[in-house]
Amino acid sequence: MSGLPEPVRALAEADFRAVAQRFSAAGFVVTEPADGIITIKAAGHARAGGGDARPAVLLSVGVHGDETGPIEVVAYLLEALSHQASLLAVDLMLCVGNIGAIRAGKRFIDADLNRMFRAERGSLEGTAEAARADVMIAATDSFFAGAGPLRWHLDLHTAIRPSVYPTFAIVPELIADIPRHELIEWLGLAGIGAVIMNPASVGTYSYYSAEHHAAAGTTVELGRIGTLGQNDLAQFADASQALDDLLRGAARRSAKQKPHIFNTARQIVKLSDRFQMAFGKDTHNFTPMKQGEEIARDGDTVYTVQHPEEYVVFPNPDVRVGLRAGVMVVRVE
Repeated sequence: MSGLPEPVRALAEADFRAVAQRFSAAGFVVTEPADGIITIKAAGHARAGGGDARPAVLLSVGVHGDETGPIEVVAYLLEALSHQASLLAVDLMLCVGNIGAIRAGKRFIDADLNRMFRAERGSLEGTAEAARADVMIAATDSFFAGAGPLRWHLDLHTAIRPSVYPTFAIVPELIADIPRHELIEWLGLAGIGAVIMNPASVGTYSYYSAEHHAAAGTTVELGRIGTLGQNDLAQFADASQALDDLLRGAARRSAKQKPHIFNTARQIVKLSDRFQMAFGKDTHNFTPMKQGEEIARDGDTVYTVQHPEEYVVFPNPDVRVGLRAGVMVVRVE
């Protein structure tokens, strides 16, 4: 990773030494519970659910090792904030997810890390990503254990394929009404064009935080995938500003847009190696389909569009058997 700007190199290599020293010098309690994970908390601040407890914010990047844009965004934000450390207004946990894959320049080592945050992993239990998920789960449990009621988890990604909505987010339905509303409002500030409400976990990191720690958790697709150190950071400008404001406790700005809201109609699960989609895996996210159109077939199982109009998201026939090969959504707002 030689030749990268120093803040980017440091975060990509999970080297927190410089920022940890600055926050420690400013009086924060800084810990590194595992490789690629740092927590920065105010010393002696009220906890255990007290009304004056600081918000607890978990930021995760690099859960897929080839999604490098958020690494750059967060690297520059963290570097700048560490030089004004007293302005950090939240208790922060930063997790660099699949550090092995980032170091190898790959999406994953053995399997998709963002399917490992669930009890049942089947044949994936012995993978490198399963072991990494266990480490991340333990750190997440510890971070939120003493947190107050304001809890956030923003898991930052970039999309492999083009999308009708270049930026979008997946939000668990189980988040309580008030924090869910506040989260969607923040996503609008971050320039997110669409929100998919997710009724059930497929093992993602943000769903785990929402389900087990009542966090306002979301998986955010911030734009297109790019090479580390060569990402067009202009595409992340709104998200970067919204993140910076969140970490500094700044007053809410006016959102440029309100995200369009979609409900999940169904998950398309790959049942066998006979699985075939009725369209190419390069199909754009949010491509519309009409009622009755075939989505995919898997032996005797045929998936068709059930509503007057549905939109396909994350089409990927190359996933392992038993995993989600796509999501069909319907627009509600």
